[in-house]
Amino acid sequence: MNKTTPTTVEQAIEQFRKGSPLLVHDAADREGETDLIYPAGAVTSDAVSRLRNDAGGLICVALSHDVADAFDLAYMDDVIDHPASEGHELGYDSRSSFSLTVNHRDTYTGITDDDRSLTITELAKAANTPHELNFADEFRAPGHVHLLRAAPGLLDERRGHTELGIVLAKAAGQPPAVVVCEMLDDQTGGALSPEDARAYAERHGFPYLEGAQIIEALA
Repeated sequence: MNKTTPTTVEQAIEQFRKGSPLLVHDAADREGETDLIYPAGAVTSDAVSRLRNDAGGLICVALSHDVADAFDLAYMDDVIDHPASEGHELGYDSRSSFSLTVNHRDTYTGITDDDRSLTITELAKAANTPHELNFADEFRAPGHVHLLRAAPGLLDERRGHTELGIVLAKAAGQPPAVVVCEMLDDQTGGALSPEDARAYAERHGFPYLEGAQIIEALA
């Protein structure tokens, strides 16, 4: 791929099909953040390093609603029995998509780039055939990879990076498992601006999309 960033959803999907990461900005009136998004099956140790160093947010694996149901993965706020989980409201959405945190059982501490890439790629394999394994036989909780549940109706119901990523994976013929990680700004301490995220995409030859483009094309 050359250094010209694709500007269409179709071009971005083609790169995602090949395992290339994408940059996706959700919306100024939502989180207002750009996430670095990978097909989970394409995540190597080097990719985890890029997510840590270049993005800097929380490395999560988003799963489709059907896959999460097959794995019996509940929303975290439904299973936490603690007063801290009560009475909170999100400024950008009606609920969080967080589920369990996991490590693959073949990892050691679970936090190294090698360990997290193993957990992530095994999650992609599991998501491709979710009814063919016992989730607890392969993964343990708590762990170092945060799982997210996509809304059942995807973009018709919720328009976060979780749903945007799963829709892109579906369009690219990838398993319904994607890695999402917020891009942060070391100078401001806030989210990386869309302008700086675009510049990063240009430097590395990665596609950059606005959430509105994905919604218009794929919702």
